[in-house]
Amino acid sequence: MLQEHPHAIINIVDATNIERNLYLTMQLLEMNIPMVVALNMMDEVTGNGGSVDVNAMEAMLGVPVCAISAAKDQGVDELIRHAVHVAKYQERPLRQDFCDQSENGGAVHRCLHATVHLIEDHAAKAGLPIRFAASKAIEGDSLILEQLALDQNEIELLEHIVLQMEKERNLDKSAAIADMRFAFIQRVAASCVKKPHESREHLRSRRIDQVLTGKYTAIPVFIAIMGLIFYLTFNVIGAFLQDLLAGGIDLLKEAADGAMAAAGFNPVIHGLVIQGVFEGVGSVLSFIPIIVIMFFFLSLLEDSGYLARVAFFMDKLLRKIGLSGRSIVPMLIGFGCTVPAVMATRTLPSERDRRMTILLTPFMSCTAKLPIYAFFVNAFFPGRGGLIMTGLYLLGILWGILAAFVYKKTLFQGEAVPFVMELPNYRMPGLRNVLQLLWEKSKDFLQRAFSVILVASVIVWFLQSFDFHFNLVSDSQDSILAAIASLLVPLFRPAGLGDWRICTALISGFMAKESVVSVLEVLFGGQSGVANAMTSLTAASLLVFSLLYTPCVAAIASIKRELGARWALAVVLWQCGIAWVMALLVRLIGMLIGL
Repeated sequence: MLQEHPHAIINIVDATNIERNLYLTMQLLEMNIPMVVALNMMDEVTGNGGSVDVNAMEAMLGVPVCAISAAKDQGVDELIRHAVHVAKYQERPLRQDFCDQSENGGAVHRCLHATVHLIEDHAAKAGLPIRFAASKAIEGDSLILEQLALDQNEIELLEHIVLQMEKERNLDKSAAIADMRFAFIQRVAASCVKKPHESREHLRSRRIDQVLTGKYTAIPVFIAIMGLIFYLTFNVIGAFLQDLLAGGIDLLKEAADGAMAAAGFNPVIHGLVIQGVFEGVGSVLSFIPIIVIMFFFLSLLEDSGYLARVAFFMDKLLRKIGLSGRSIVPMLIGFGCTVPAVMATRTLPSERDRRMTILLTPFMSCTAKLPIYAFFVNAFFPGRGGLIMTGLYLLGILWGILAAFVYKKTLFQGEAVPFVMELPNYRMPGLRNVLQLLWEKSKDFLQRAFSVILVASVIVWFLQSFDFHFNLVSDSQDSILAAIASLLVPLFRPAGLGDWRICTALISGFMAKESVVSVLEVLFGGQSGVANAMTSLTAASLLVFSLLYTPCVAAIASIKRELGARWALAVVLWQCGIAWVMALLVRLIGMLIGL
């Protein structure tokens, strides 16, 4: 945030736990950025006999305060109006001094003001908020001290000022600053907040947690819930809707094929539309129901408060592999998309944990791979979609755990930082939140289908339809694509993937994982062509390889931005190497058992 310079901040505070949530608010106030405080879940506060004097809190904090309920869409419009207003007129916080004038508060007050006077010119030159820079300098924040660029005399004077405060307060510097903030928070709560009674929701949540987060039941229940979601998605609801949409696309394809043939279209254009567009993009579009249904269930879990508990009970397990429970959040996001998962690691306080988590997120199977799984499950393993999907996701997680052990012993030795998390009460998922998430994911998938996947399908169709002299070929084996992809065939053959068409599809997956299916459809002439050309063992090897090999170019670009080019290249080679070994292992085991 120090580098991004936002026009304004909407600081969302849990109104049911104001005293614990206002600490971040105070740090944000010190940054002197226009801000609006949103007291969320006020419906629960008032429903359980509590209240908040919003006007009094505004006066004490020096910024606008709005009472809202995001789940019920109450007060949101007023919040937006305030946010737009403070951003437009750059209305900065009126208060940044939180010290009281008692004996204890006076020591911190004198220390802060002396530090402000000492670093004032340096903070202005570095573009840092003076009060924020002063408190961080007192706490010994190395990043802020580096930006302030104090000389040796100034550093010694700062140390003397801090030492004097610690002596007067009988607390170390960080504890003294924290105590000053919490004392102010207590004054705000005492003046403005009437605490609610223990809610029915809280009592209900505690009873539910006895099962869902129990010592022996948490992980088995989590696996069972995810298995049920996969079963309903791939064997019941999603499968039914997918068949309907696929049938509609096939009818449209047949109609277009007949119309173009009757109109005497050029064979090249005819092939481009039918093979390049309908068989490529159309096949991927048929998986929209599966993706929507999957995200429908995941959004229910997130909105209900269950996914927050997953982070809680996974903390103990993650500590054994060198991470804290904080890392589970980016890793869970990785099941949606690796790009935001990598970006989400910025919230981790430890650089060690951040780097290690980034390297583990590619093992979490992103939703872009769902079309690949669904395609091969339908073609080769009908009726076993839920079991296979659960197995694939667990295999990715298992490899993530194994990799974490390796990282812990080699690249990232040491212990993870402590993890503290506040668990929300269980809530009924909001219909609006769920529908908004479904729309965003569907829109994102459609944009990919009509951009990256369409381009990839057309390029693949062109390369497999022409030779190097740009003559239309009757057999794709003589095409440009076959000549290029055949260079990789010897490398992939031991893993059972020694077909140039499979190699081509996997290369296209580096651009967008969804394009693997569309390219296979184009090169093999539809799903039936794939089913006739491959065995179940080949399909199993390809599924495992697709699960573990390099993430897409967008994810690699995100890793490069966070860790650098060498780490990004290492991720590509490391993931491809693991995928090749596992695909080979699957093939050898399959051959032994006669699959």
